[in-house]
Order: sequence, then structure tokens, then C-alpha cells
Amino acid sequence: MNHRLPGGFLLVIEGIDGAGKTTQAEAVAEVLRARGLEVVRSHEPTDGPWGRRIRESAVTGRMSPEEEARAFMQDRREHVEQVIRPALDEGKVVILDRYYFSTAAYQGARGLDPDRLLRENEAFAVEPHLLALIDLPAEVGLRRVGHRDGRANEFETLVQLQRSREIFLSLRKPCLVVIDGQRSPEEIRDEILVAFSLKAVERIAAQAHLPPAERLAACLAVHGAGA
Repeated sequence: MNHRLPGGFLLVIEGIDGAGKTTQAEAVAEVLRARGLEVVRSHEPTDGPWGRRIRESAVTGRMSPEEEARAFMQDRREHVEQVIRPALDEGKVVILDRYYFSTAAYQGARGLDPDRLLRENEAFAVEPHLLALIDLPAEVGLRRVGHRDGRANEFETLVQLQRSREIFLSLRKPCLVVIDGQRSPEEIRDEILVAFSLKAVERIAAQAHLPPAERLAACLAVHGAGA
């Protein structure tokens, strides 16, 4: 039996390159689906036209930081309207591998104002209910990416990753949980799941308009007790 959460739940997994975001997004989604929750997995940049342009630019360097930030915003607007909001309206758990915090961190590392980028994105983007930041030293991230790809694109330099990490760690959000990215994948997954359960139950409990029985059923579903 599939369960839906009133108002849905947006879980964003962030971190520098090599932090293991995609691995964790997949692992967390697998557990939540096993609990009977409806899960939508997505990522940024998307696979749409703007997302493809962004990925090409990461290799060729044809876009300036400002142009790239604008392209990310266009891609994100479509993502929010076509994927994220509809899924949340249907009571699904949306798990994102990167979101607008990456724009602030990466384009910020290239000279733009991170605070301005956050403000511009927050004017239209859905605020996450949980932001799981997988943190690790830039040297470790760069080493992992080098082993994975055999090369580094323009973003994957030590100085840029260090600056991106600093911007990530400067975030001050009630939804933010910082996780040690040098722990085992299983430990990281479990920490994200604990944070998800706490935030989801807190969100459900705050919806006083819901009948008590509906709130209880949603809380049980979060923990897999209703599966």
C-alpha cells in the first residue's frame, strides 16, 4: 500500500563534488519506498534543454558565471513548476540531488554574490523541508571525483571546491542538517533517514487542520509502520 504525506515533503541533498549525493539520494529513496511512501527522485541540472546547456558549459566554459546562474534559474523554474510542485501537491516525497544552494555555492565560488543568488531563487523556488548537506574536505571530494571521472571539469579545482564548501557551510536554514561525508555510506544514509523522520513528523504535527486519525496515519507511514 502506498502512503502519501499531506502537503508532500521536499528533501534536498547537497554537497561539493564527490560528496556522494547521488548515492545517498538513491539509498534514501529505496528505504522510503520500502516503507510504502511515494517517492519522486530528481536532480539539477535537469535533463531538459536548459540543463543540457549547463552541462555543456561545464565542459566548454562558454558561459560566464552570470550567464550560467541565469541558465540554472531558467532550468529550475521549469523543474519547480513541472516536477516539484505537482509531486508535492500529490503528497509525494521529492528527493533532489542538488538544488539552488548549489547555484549559490558554485557560482558564488566563481565571483557572484551567494546571498543575492539565494534571494533570487527563493523568490520562486519551493523551500525544502529538509536540506541534508553532506560535508567533506575539498581535497577528499576532488580525489573522489578524479577517481570517478579520470579528469576534472572547470568546477573541480581545489580552490573552487574549497570556496564552494565554505559557502555551503555558511548557510543558515532551519531545515539544514550537516552530515560528516567521511562516514560510511550506510551511516550517512541512516542519519538522513533519522532527520527525515523528525522533520516529517514535525511537519505533520503542525498541520492542525488535519483530523487526528489522518495525522497519526501519516506519522506511522513516515516510520514504515503503516506499510
